[in-house]
Amino acid sequence: MAYLLIAYPKCSTCQKAKNWLQHQGIPFEERHIVEENPTVEELRQWAQTVPLKKFFNTSGILYRAQGLKDRLPHMTEEEQLALLASNGMLVKRPLVVGQGQVLVGFKPTEWEAHLKQ
Repeated sequence: MAYLLIAYPKCSTCQKAKNWLQHQGIPFEERHIVEENPTVEELRQWAQTVPLKKFFNTSGILYRAQGLKDRLPHMTEEEQLALLASNGMLVKRPLVVGQGQVLVGFKPTEWEAHLKQ
């Protein structure tokens, strides 16, 4: 079964992650995070594995422009899910999803421990 790599093609970290997967021989399908951002349902399911706050791209321009550092603690989980699903640029990337696991951000040692067959 192939993994799903959710990435932004212009992101250098996403490019490194994609190259890493290819060099490791790990099959994956790629999805553009802005053209097809994660849905509320997907995020809700993934948040069972990874805390919801880890999905926010805290270093992103949009995160800072919307003042989310101050707003998020006062938002419900449903409001946070809806916000993440509204714009892929709010979501930390890359994401790798598959075989009962979700990895957020590219950390080669973590990916190797979880994705190597």
